[in-house]
Amino acid sequence: MPIPFTCPHCGTQTEVAEDYAGQTGPCARCGKSITVPPLAGTPGYTTPTKASQVPLVVLLVVAGLGLLVFFCGGFFFLSFRMIAPVAPPPMPVPAVPMPAAAVAKTAPATTPAGTDGPCVDRLKRIGEAMAAYHDVHGCFPPAYLADDEDKPMHSWRVLLLPYLDCQELYDQYDFDEPWDGPSNPQLAAAMPEVYRCPADADAGPTDTSYVMIVGPGTISDGTSAIALSDIKDGAAATLVVVEMAASGISWLEPADLSTEKMSFRVDDGRALGMRSNHPGTSYGLAADGSVWGLQYEQSPAFIRGLTTVAGGEAEPGEIVEPGIK
Repeated sequence: MPIPFTCPHCGTQTEVAEDYAGQTGPCARCGKSITVPPLAGTPGYTTPTKASQVPLVVLLVVAGLGLLVFFCGGFFFLSFRMIAPVAPPPMPVPAVPMPAAAVAKTAPATTPAGTDGPCVDRLKRIGEAMAAYHDVHGCFPPAYLADDEDKPMHSWRVLLLPYLDCQELYDQYDFDEPWDGPSNPQLAAAMPEVYRCPADADAGPTDTSYVMIVGPGTISDGTSAIALSDIKDGAAATLVVVEMAASGISWLEPADLSTEKMSFRVDDGRALGMRSNHPGTSYGLAADGSVWGLQYEQSPAFIRGLTTVAGGEAEPGEIVEPGIK
């Protein structure tokens, strides 16, 4: 049965399990060392005398003082918390390990110098808009929207405007007429700067520097739109948008780079192909939002493999050519 006990230091009355009889430990209220008396009839037990018992009035006074200190201390603590704000606790760190391929895709990289940095940043911004479009529609945007006769009408660059903080410009675009209809060309001069590489000095005032890879087996064959789950080669190993300096393509125009006509070498002098004004490198956006720095000497077979979504050429963990993340 519980043993009634009174702390000789603070006067707190409590009941202690008989298992603790005769043991010494700290008081739960004041923390000072106390010894629980032994059970009656066991060695060391003494019959308490009246002189050794604490009068009830003393206990009531001590208990009252304890409650007063408790409430005053609580009020002071709350007042201090209101005056001196406490910094929020740090955000928890996810404990779920990332796969090796994901670690490789999220590894930090040095931003290129000169005009390369802004170009990479703009491609990444396009990648973020692509991802936001995918979140809403469940797929990447098609290269273009077509009319009833399959004639290209509206470019993916227009479809991304709401996800590039260009909702007002998007609202002015008339989807009832083609991109070069009576009113839409008036919006050409309002091209978002994200569609122009700063190094593309030979581009016309409304020309874009970035084109989508289009063709059978790519991210879009024109009007088709695929989801991330359709990309079997790995999102990091699939190019979506690439540089094409001096493209001659208005950002409104539903025209891009077809794998059926393009060169798969970087800057080989042909009219249709990947090219830039960056020394030795042309940049391309992958479906996972990372940016590839493609070198002049890279093989056409390798670049061709990057344009397909399910060609089986490479998995993200097998890529050895460096990308810029």
